[in-house]
Amino acid sequence: MKQLARKLRNSPTDAERHIWRYLRKRQLQGYKFRRQEVLGDYIVDFVCLDTKLIIEIDGSQHIEQKNLDNTRTEYLNQLGYKVVRYWNHEVLRQTEEVLADILRHIGSPHPNPPLQGEGMQEDELKN
Repeated sequence: MKQLARKLRNSPTDAERHIWRYLRKRQLQGYKFRRQEVLGDYIVDFVCLDTKLIIEIDGSQHIEQKNLDNTRTEYLNQLGYKVVRYWNHEVLRQTEEVLADILRHIGSPHPNPPLQGEGMQEDELKN
């Protein structure tokens, strides 16, 4: 599994590459996200372990595998994670809205936000 996760990290989709620009290095209000992380029986696109929030970026193949995605989500929910899904086109065309929605799912300010100039603040999402 770890080798597959490494392979996925080295060949992200356009949407994964795009959203990672905003999630990496604690840019989203100080929250640390990991990408292509092994959790139990699955590899998730992005996860914030502190908040137990998983972000999945779905392409058209997910239309046909809805039952598999539901099973996967139920399993991850049982591990205590919340799974949110966005379509590729949402990430690429509505980035600000997706980032704001991620913050909404996180639900509260980070207890140790980054120092001024270290990471994206909520008002920067609007720019």
